[in-house]
Amino acid sequence: MNKDRIKAMVHDPVLKKTLLFEYLSELELNAVLAFMEPRRIKGGETVFKEGAAGEEMFILVSGGIQAWLGQADGTRRMMFEIKPRDFFGEMSIIANESRSATLITTMDTELLALHVIDFYRIVFEHPMIGMKILQAIGKVQNSWLEQTSKHLGDLMRWGETARRRAIIDELTGIYNRRFLEESANKRLDQVSNMTRSLSLVMMDLDKIHEVNTKHGTKGGDMVLTFAAEVIRSVTRVGDICARLAGDEFAILLPDTDHEEARSIAEEICQAMLSIKVSVPDRPEGTGRTRIIVSSSLGVASAPLHAKRWSDLSLAADKALSRAKEMGRNRVEVAR
Repeated sequence: MNKDRIKAMVHDPVLKKTLLFEYLSELELNAVLAFMEPRRIKGGETVFKEGAAGEEMFILVSGGIQAWLGQADGTRRMMFEIKPRDFFGEMSIIANESRSATLITTMDTELLALHVIDFYRIVFEHPMIGMKILQAIGKVQNSWLEQTSKHLGDLMRWGETARRRAIIDELTGIYNRRFLEESANKRLDQVSNMTRSLSLVMMDLDKIHEVNTKHGTKGGDMVLTFAAEVIRSVTRVGDICARLAGDEFAILLPDTDHEEARSIAEEICQAMLSIKVSVPDRPEGTGRTRIIVSSSLGVASAPLHAKRWSDLSLAADKALSRAKEMGRNRVEVAR
């Protein structure tokens, strides 16, 4: 691309629609193009790198460019694409900041480059043209900020959803094992001085495999959801209810000793028996039937039975096993 090509661009109706030149007359456009340097870059080459000094702004005449941003793990993420007639790189020279991304051509590309010195020559020597260019840049930046604001809003919502998925059991809507363990370890630090108590209730549904066999996995899922609702209805604000895996549940009870924890566990055990759960009458059936599902629970408290999470969960699990051995549908406390 040569100077004659640039001169021809003055009459190019598409180039005139470039936002940077939106407010310029033909004479003003001709004056600006006189400061611009034509540049040809092969596909796959770098226009500039993230972190480099910003000394030029560009207009993409033809070809394609992608912007890539470095990630904390050393990988790169493609952020956006630049299309013909778009201008870019202006904020680095206006704000005197380094490049915020690495730009790589996706095919053979033609650019017009305006060096920072020439940019300010236009601003100071041709203030009317400079004002119009800055006005165009401001308009694009406002549009970009609106899009960025929307993107950030979407990103925050995505982050909240991702966070929720990381700590919530998808089927039952209560917390998962990961969140329970993180919460337990934090709270165990608070009970290490022996002035506070922390109790753990472990719970299994009795003979859940029979429900799955007779009523299908859909019926089993309904029972699991029902059990989570029962646990939530009995526990208090601040208690942490979690599904560990399969039909295994756990409830973390802050500032609760083993006697109070046993009382809560007994209430859960009785509540499970008080309501019949509506499930399919058979695995693939369309009819419904109502069943009662009992539960077995084990209780352990810190610092009485343990001081570490691994020991506390083991003590509660042993109490749960004893409840099963003693006939199920009951509560046992660690010894």
